[in-house]
Amino acid sequence: KIMLGIIISVIIGILGGLFFKNGFILENIDSFISLGLFLLLFFVGMDIGNNNEVFNQLRNMSKKILLLPIITILGSLIGGAIASYFISLSLGESIAISSGMGWYSFSAIELSKINAHLGGVAFLSNVLRELSAILFIPFIAKKIGSYESVATAGATAMDSVLPVINKSNPPDVAIIAFYSGLVITIIVPILVPSVVSLFKLI
Repeated sequence: KIMLGIIISVIIGILGGLFFKNGFILENIDSFISLGLFLLLFFVGMDIGNNNEVFNQLRNMSKKILLLPIITILGSLIGGAIASYFISLSLGESIAISSGMGWYSFSAIELSKINAHLGGVAFLSNVLRELSAILFIPFIAKKIGSYESVATAGATAMDSVLPVINKSNPPDVAIIAFYSGLVITIIVPILVPSVVSLFKLI
């Protein structure tokens, strides 16, 4: 049901953008997105706070959870390295793109400094990661595991994808997702330039 609702919402949004253009909405779309995101995060917070057992459950969880963002980053970089063997990008370029962790605005701007093509690919790749996470997290959470569903979202686990994670998992997972996304978001601005420097892409 969640996945169907997400797909329908995206399709309606695309159709609205194509056939019902409104100057006011289009000019202020970033503000509307931010407002919607804030409302979603507010209700996620309400859901977490409403569950009295959440913090007790967190205290009893394994300290290995602290490693979740690091494992997510390593998995993403390894995935980027493997992808380089199947696409026309070099090993360094592919890893640099994957180091965006779903943060498409930052990675696209940073890699555009190398060339516009790489910046465009970074933008599309990280946007698709976020959209794929939104679509597949309900399935991953149900069939594979909660932490795997958090890792799928990368940096977006703390904001745009957090409501989907919260809806698809037990309430305590939302706090873990926020923590993981926050750590990854802090690391990405250091990681992307480091990968660029390491592979001498400039």
